[in-house]
Amino acid sequence: MTPGVLAIDAGQTGIKVRHGGHDIVFPGIRTDEPLLPQLAAVAHGAVARTGAPAWAVTAGVSGLTTREADAAALLARIDDAAVHEVVLAHDSTTSFLGALADGRGAVVAAGGGVVTLAVGRDRVARVDGWGYLMGDAGSGYWIGREALDAVMREYDGRGPATALTAVARERWPDLAEAYISLQSADDRVSIIASFAEPVARLATDGDAVSQNITVRAGGELAHSVESALRRVRSDPDEHFSVCSIGGVFRSPQLREAFASHIAASELDVALVEPLGHGIDGAVALADLAPGHPLAAAVSIARA
Repeated sequence: MTPGVLAIDAGQTGIKVRHGGHDIVFPGIRTDEPLLPQLAAVAHGAVARTGAPAWAVTAGVSGLTTREADAAALLARIDDAAVHEVVLAHDSTTSFLGALADGRGAVVAAGGGVVTLAVGRDRVARVDGWGYLMGDAGSGYWIGREALDAVMREYDGRGPATALTAVARERWPDLAEAYISLQSADDRVSIIASFAEPVARLATDGDAVSQNITVRAGGELAHSVESALRRVRSDPDEHFSVCSIGGVFRSPQLREAFASHIAASELDVALVEPLGHGIDGAVALADLAPGHPLAAAVSIARA
């Protein structure tokens, strides 16, 4: 790690910081408030807690928009004479660098949401990551939404019996009122995503509906990977590494379905274990070569 680098891996559930030989965790990003002041506050907090000055601040941020990807504005917000450089990127970039370093291939990061990033010889492609309303196929939210759909189909007589119904009744004893309770809940997205865990458990236990949802989720995630790789492939014989990270891959059946789809691909691909995590990718931003395909997706400002 380059000395003096303060690296930030910022997500909605938590913000990880590596600085001065320490790993620190801060509360997650608040999406209802401006982003850059939050990142500046985290940088100041990390310097205060470690007692080590920072020469550079690097950050990979979940859901970073084009408008927010302004390293110069963040440098001004930090307003620290010791900080001479700020590097800002979407967390799909830092997830890739953490998992595959300088390799070529695709990383699919699937938790409550999902985003896939592929890097070829000279091209980059991002697939999905469009949020729970417009995308995130195969994510924890997607799985939870499919689970609740299956529960209500059984309730109506439109679908087969499933052990997921008993799980739903633990939260909503009267299923006829469940949709009202859910639609009025401020945390309805996380409530829906929370059903991904019982889907994984019940799929292992043999519930056919949960198994079907799990297999389809693995297929969706593999489809995103293949779509991204086709967009960056330079020639038919190009070899790619594929790495899967995130909570949904804790499901053995989902991993198996995902791996099966990848193995059947006409692309030359190999599943590999991640080299590191998002925070490692945030550290790597400090040394990202200007000619790297991902360099165009990174905002850099220097004092």
